[in-house]
Amino acid sequence: MKLSELFGNLKIKEKILLDRDGTDPNLTRVEYDSRRVACGGCGNDSPGGVIYSCVKGGSVDGHDFAASAVDAGAAALLCEREMPIKIPQIIAAGTRAVMGEAASLLYGGPAEKMKMIGVTGTNGKTTTAYIVRSIIRASGEKTGMIGTIIYDDASEEIFAVHTTPEGPDIQLLLAQMTANGANYCVMETSSHGLDQGRIEGCRYDTVGFSNLTPEHLEYHANMENYFQAKRRLFAEYTRKNWRGAANADDEYGRRIIGEFGEHVSAFSLNRDAKEDGVYRASILKSGINGMTVLITLADGRAFEAEASIVGNYNAYNILEGIALSDALGFDVETIKRGIASCPQIPGRLERFSLGNGVTSFVDFAHSSDGMQQALATIKPLTKGHIRVLWGAGGDRTALKRPVIGEIMARFADHVVISTDNPRSEDPASIARDVEKGVKMCPRQVRSETILDREEAIHFILDAAESGDVVLIAGKGPERYIDYGTRQIPFLDCDKVLEWAKARSIEVLAK
Repeated sequence: MKLSELFGNLKIKEKILLDRDGTDPNLTRVEYDSRRVACGGCGNDSPGGVIYSCVKGGSVDGHDFAASAVDAGAAALLCEREMPIKIPQIIAAGTRAVMGEAASLLYGGPAEKMKMIGVTGTNGKTTTAYIVRSIIRASGEKTGMIGTIIYDDASEEIFAVHTTPEGPDIQLLLAQMTANGANYCVMETSSHGLDQGRIEGCRYDTVGFSNLTPEHLEYHANMENYFQAKRRLFAEYTRKNWRGAANADDEYGRRIIGEFGEHVSAFSLNRDAKEDGVYRASILKSGINGMTVLITLADGRAFEAEASIVGNYNAYNILEGIALSDALGFDVETIKRGIASCPQIPGRLERFSLGNGVTSFVDFAHSSDGMQQALATIKPLTKGHIRVLWGAGGDRTALKRPVIGEIMARFADHVVISTDNPRSEDPASIARDVEKGVKMCPRQVRSETILDREEAIHFILDAAESGDVVLIAGKGPERYIDYGTRQIPFLDCDKVLEWAKARSIEVLAK
């Protein structure tokens, strides 16, 4: 696509095209990292010119690297101010959002070629996305997925870097999905991604809202700003005749239902509520290895579904996934097969049944709500003691640290405080904040602080006896520990398996 054609098709009103060298280059891709201009970017080796987008980040301004991008071969710039470089430039406000739309145009509008499903909320996005993907697969259709743990282009999976990638990366993934024959894409949409306009170029057929609990307030400042970022998925990024689902048991979900009720169906675990047209679920049977859930659709049809995941909050995730799948037109038998065949979600109460009678779960619980939900799920399933290991991340909301410490002491018999991603903070200082909460609980429990996370995992597993459940929480599927100036490879699941191997303990099921 010629630069002039790209400029003409951008929907933004305030834009200027500077013809600095008399050329109208042919463009094939967008890059926002000057180091990727010459190397084909994210696996895209298409011939043709690159338009380099100058993005202002938290600590780095892409405008400072415009000259480097041109030296590397960029044929044009997308920037927020005129750059003193002899090269064609599109000047537009908010390049982070504009570059997503530009990439969509250059890659042939891939989102328009698929059914798009978007999910948002504080907790549950990943599990809901996996459930919807599993239901779509059960129908025989091909689907891609973009989320916190993996990016799936309908041919292969790679580990995710961000829940919602930058706009050009999203559009390239979508283009790869369509090339691989996908007719659907399931996508987690984070509050950061929505607030920064990373999903420009995408419009969704169905969208879901799970819940909103205090998180990312170091970015959003307050819960209302946080909610308004999530609300944008429904208000700004939906197609005509779109359908949605929102949690009626969450106060912010009720706001979504109230505002967009013509398009949005409610889902609820509240058996006492009598409203018609609500998707409902109740857990009929639950054990350490899964649960049976009674589902009632909005039209009153009811059926039982078998799932390998457990807990009330996962019943919400199943219900949201069903509501979205029903809106897409999938039948009950397909939905049941999809739920039954959905694998364990990495780092989401990921279960390890050990040969010594101990069950270990690895979970992402890093918020107060997430921790309470995880422990409340485990407690009635535990025959012995509950042991939990957790550490708070650095440079994030510090107020939650003692709160989660108190929650752990209230539910567990043994608490080990360790390191998560300390970033620029002192791990010992973070641990002391958590310990204050443990000591605030009237219920006295065994508690230790072991900052070395591998040592802590081995320690708590060594302490466990037959019938005990060990929850290793906070990092879930993350594959590193972030010390600010360096990241070291680290995966909680690997450490559980290494511990079992070193002690010749069989892993019976995973």
